[in-house]
Parts: sequence; C-alpha cells; structure tokens
Amino acid sequence: MSSSTLDRLRGIYHQSFFELIQQARGVFLDHWKDDTVQLCTLLSIKTGGCSEDCGYCAQSSHYSTGVEGGKLMPVEEVMESARNAKSVGAQRFCMGAAWKGVREGDPRFDSVLEIVRQVSTLGMEVCVTLGQLTEGAARELKKAGVTAYNHNIDTSPEHYSRIVTTHTFQDRLNTIRHAQKAGMSVCCGGIIGMGETEDDRLKMLEVLTNFDPPPESVPINCLSPIVGTPLEGQSPVDVFELVRLIATTRIAIPKARVRLSAGRTNLSREAQALCFFAGANSIFYGNKLLTAQNPLPDEDMKLLGELDLHPKDSVLK
Repeated sequence: MSSSTLDRLRGIYHQSFFELIQQARGVFLDHWKDDTVQLCTLLSIKTGGCSEDCGYCAQSSHYSTGVEGGKLMPVEEVMESARNAKSVGAQRFCMGAAWKGVREGDPRFDSVLEIVRQVSTLGMEVCVTLGQLTEGAARELKKAGVTAYNHNIDTSPEHYSRIVTTHTFQDRLNTIRHAQKAGMSVCCGGIIGMGETEDDRLKMLEVLTNFDPPPESVPINCLSPIVGTPLEGQSPVDVFELVRLIATTRIAIPKARVRLSAGRTNLSREAQALCFFAGANSIFYGNKLLTAQNPLPDEDMKLLGELDLHPKDSVLK
C-alpha cells in the first residue's frame, strides 16, 4: 500500500466538515441514481462458545459475558426467521456462526450448506459470516447459493493485534481472497471506538480501497461495549467522527454500499439522517444484531419515510 493513498484519505477526512459531506454527497449522486436503502437482516445461527479472543465480542469463550455457547439452529427455525425477515422488507438475509472457521467435510459445515440452499429459495440475497474460509469451503458456499461473504477487517493492520491475538490480520485477508476467488461478493468493513486513532481508521479504509475487486458493501460499526470483554470501558464514538468516516468511505469506494451498522441504538434520528446524507445507503434491519440490540423495524421504516428514502428491491426475483 502506498503512502500516497493514505495521504489522500487524510486530506479527504480532515477537510472542513461541511466541505467533506458536500463532496461525499456529490460522489453519492454521481454513482447512485436512486434514493433507496438496502435492508439487511442478521441472524445468529450458532451463538457463543467461540474460540477466538476478539476483544469486542460477547460470544468469545475467553470472556464472561453471560452468553452461553449454543448449537447450530435447525434449518426449520432459520427458515422461519428468513421468511419473517422477507415479510417485513429485508432484501438481504445474513447468517452468522460463532466459529473460528469452517472446512469442507465438517458435518456442521454440511448443515450450513443445507441452510443456505433452503434460504436461497426465498429470493433474498444470502450472506454468511462463518469465520475463516478455505478455498474449497468458499467454492461450496458459492455453489450452495451464497451471494455475499461478510468478513470485517475490524481495524488497521497496526492496531489489530491489540484487539485479537488468536488469528492475524493476514488470516482475514486470506479469507477475503478465497471468497472473492470463489465468485462471492465481499461485505467488509470495520468497528470504530476500540481505542484506535483516526489514522487507524484511515489505514483500515486504505486496505479496503486496495481490494480487487472493491468490497460490494462496507459496514461501519460503532463499538457497543460489552460487560466482561476487554473493551467494556470504551467511550462512545463521537457522532461527527462517525459521519466523517462514512463520508470518506463514500468518496474512497464510491460504488460500495456503505452500511450504517452496529451502534445505531445510540444514534439519534438526526444523527442517522446526517449519516445517510454523507453516503450511507444500507442498514441492518430488525431488532437484533447477533447478540446486540438494534432499532425496531417500525422505527426504521418511519425514519426512512420521513427522509423520503425507500427500501431497495431485492435483485433476486
């Protein structure tokens, strides 16, 4: 990665606030010809008991957070949730499992493949986040019907080892490469509010801009501190810092869906409106994100309506 890319991102991010969001709005209008917002529902199909030590995660077995390790949900229960998500307007159904990763031949992976096959019959986009992938596992997921793989890089390469020690930043990049090679689009972003600097956030964005192809969607998560995790004492993210990062992401990766993700329950309606103006055009929709709370669907639909924004139609019909 060249220093010129990082210098460019710094120049964008640190310009006058109103100039920044005006520039981001212009880039958005150049590349997105409608006022739609993609609604994505996220379901934990296997909760807790994860062997990784991600310092922000309630599902890690390394910490006492009150989240117990569970088994993989039966396909019938997943399908019920998927149908409910579609009935309230979700266009993408995302499924997460608290594992280090999955491999071909593992009975649990075979069960996930069957879940994907069934969910893909409903006409929604199908996204999964299952930890690390081998090349073979990525190919099988694509064949089963996965349209997008979520695997966030979380933070900058330099800050990463302060957040996770049970795998490396390069492990993340390898999984992303396997997913893209298999033909899945990649949903990849990060989490802010984990003690990182503004430069760490821009270095994270620098990595994303170097993906080939670029990520199809970029979730920007605000840390929701979980009691029992190493990051439980972190202060809330400043709203204007969040808006700056969303605007910079919109300018740097103009064709990506920028997803306003975890932490929305701590944002006012006005703050969310500013995020949409700055370039966000996707949200997680539904009252729960894996183990964290999320705004109620009715609240989101009311907000979108008042902003004259509309849910994006599914591309799979």
